[in-house]
Amino acid sequence: MQAKLLGALGALLATAFLAGPASAADKTKIDFWFGNSGDIAKRVQEQCDRFNQSQAEYEVICTSQGTYDASLQNTIAAFRANKQPTIAQVSDAGTLDIMLSGAYYPANKLMKDMGYDVDWKDYFSGISGYYATSKGEMYSFPFNSSTALLYWNKDAFAKIGKDHAPTTWQEAGEDLKKLKDAGYACPLGFDISNNEVWQFVEQFEAVNGEAMATKRNGFEGLDAELIYNKNPLLVSYIKDLKTWYDAKLAVIKNKAVGQTFIEAFAAGDCQMILTSVGDHGNIGRTAKPGMNWSVSMLPTYADAKRHSSFVGGASLWVLKGHSEPEYKAAAAFFNFIAKPEEALTWSTVTGYIPVRNSGFEYLKSQGFYDKAPYTGRELAIQSLTASPADDTAPKGMRLGGLLQVRTEIANGLQAIFINNADVQASLDSAADRGNQILRRFQQTYKNVQLP
Repeated sequence: MQAKLLGALGALLATAFLAGPASAADKTKIDFWFGNSGDIAKRVQEQCDRFNQSQAEYEVICTSQGTYDASLQNTIAAFRANKQPTIAQVSDAGTLDIMLSGAYYPANKLMKDMGYDVDWKDYFSGISGYYATSKGEMYSFPFNSSTALLYWNKDAFAKIGKDHAPTTWQEAGEDLKKLKDAGYACPLGFDISNNEVWQFVEQFEAVNGEAMATKRNGFEGLDAELIYNKNPLLVSYIKDLKTWYDAKLAVIKNKAVGQTFIEAFAAGDCQMILTSVGDHGNIGRTAKPGMNWSVSMLPTYADAKRHSSFVGGASLWVLKGHSEPEYKAAAAFFNFIAKPEEALTWSTVTGYIPVRNSGFEYLKSQGFYDKAPYTGRELAIQSLTASPADDTAPKGMRLGGLLQVRTEIANGLQAIFINNADVQASLDSAADRGNQILRRFQQTYKNVQLP
């Protein structure tokens, strides 16, 4: 069902626009739909409230749709009823789908038309590169941005005589065995669901400089093909991870077993995990009292040169079919959330990182990263900018139906870890299924050139 929804997005959105009704209130009101839930949803609402209280001309009504997928589906339904929101949050995985739909008012054009002078080069290259066109144009506003980090228990590592996290997966394997020998039942907690493919496969490929797909991960054409299954470092890494799993050095932790790997780390039950910097705040609030922990950049494999990791999270798209006053309201909202002071507040109450250099420099000037609850989050910036600007490695993923591709990769991992299927054969099969998804997407946008 989801694949059909994503595949039909462009055709649906391109024909479904009507101007939204004018507001009768004094303030110009606009809708902003987002997919975050729980604590992050509260933080988004607080940001909306701050904007509304900062001026008297506009009011943004922010409504959580529960999940990224639900937000996308609800947005499609809204277009059918000609009630689309002015602003919609789209996850990183849905970028190409919305980009080819033509359903949006490009961010760079919006801000210029509304009289704002935006320094688009102020965005971190590791973030802008993921969302920008081939010409470097920004069609959406990076919003809740993150990348994956390694979280490690300093107390546990002290017991095996170490004061630092592993920098390579070979070193990690040695540490896992020592932690197991020291009596820890879960040296590494992990999951292999489609939500975790982002960090265990895509981010691995990113930091090691391997491509997930041809055509620079799809940035250079819709005819891209998945090749992660042919990359020697990734195949060796998955084999190592399976070996560690069989030896109980790595333990699957998810809701099905009663405890997610994030909960297990915060409780002190697992000593290492890979997860988003966006979870830093939550772990800080829920960690077992007295537990000493930290973060580091993801390990590389063997002697691989470190490359920039990929940005995760979502960006904000302004949708077609609205009035100029509504677009002025949207531009004013974007100008507000881009302020360095707002970046400080946002990063304080979440684990997300500032998306602009100016915001990052402001946080440093305020001593943000010197404070215990936030120390280490700057490593996410270092990870996203580890490569020079002229690095030829892909800057992200630009594949249609990426959510479905991730599901097929997760199915392949399930076969390996749960059913003891052959690693290479399972990765090959998952790539074949993923390529079928890419070909269907390509057929939907036949003869379309990527922007």
